[in-house]
Amino acid sequence: MDKYSCIIIEDEPLALERTKSFVSKIPFLNLCGTFENALDGLAYLKANKVDLLFLDINMDELSGIELLESSKIDSQVIITTAYQEYAIKGYELNVTDYLLKPFTFDRFLKAVNKAQENSNQNPPNVPLDFIFVKTENRLEKINVSDILFIEGMRDYRRIHTANKRIMTLQNFSELEQIIPSNLVCRVHKSYMVGINKIDSIERMRIKVSNQIIPISETYKELFFKIINNRI
Repeated sequence: MDKYSCIIIEDEPLALERTKSFVSKIPFLNLCGTFENALDGLAYLKANKVDLLFLDINMDELSGIELLESSKIDSQVIITTAYQEYAIKGYELNVTDYLLKPFTFDRFLKAVNKAQENSNQNPPNVPLDFIFVKTENRLEKINVSDILFIEGMRDYRRIHTANKRIMTLQNFSELEQIIPSNLVCRVHKSYMVGINKIDSIERMRIKVSNQIIPISETYKELFFKIINNRI
């Protein structure tokens, strides 16, 4: 059986040891690292591919929910928390499962098996030419290469292309899951930008088709890494 790589982001020492103990009992799990805060865990995820992330919610500096909202996480995520009120928000962010502390090993194993089943059902990534987004009562086809930028507008996202604008309720996290960041990259909490449509970059601002888009501290590292690969 292939090993399933995982990491744990957890700032409570006793909870961390408990999760580590549970992981060690599952033969197909390979624990690659543990992190006491979300920022260190995020830095690891940017440099390493991981199949599964066990993520606490209430942490200093950056919470688990903020991490999921602000960053593209390719791993499956199992939330581990003592707070039930975040369950709906977690599922809105497409987490695989939500474990309420103190959880039993049987419940933990059920969550891990669910992640493994999801992995087996999802085919490997293939080159992406187009996506479908939900708008009104239909699915709208959009060529990824046509996307100028995507703009957050309260509950909606507006996708700007050269020929049309599409409004969708799909959130940024959902769009990041289906569009590779080297094609359309998140640069701000309210913007994603089509890399091939950028006219210029100056002083943490991007010009795309007469639109000036800011680059925030949260996303600048990934964005400039993609840009530097094109130089």
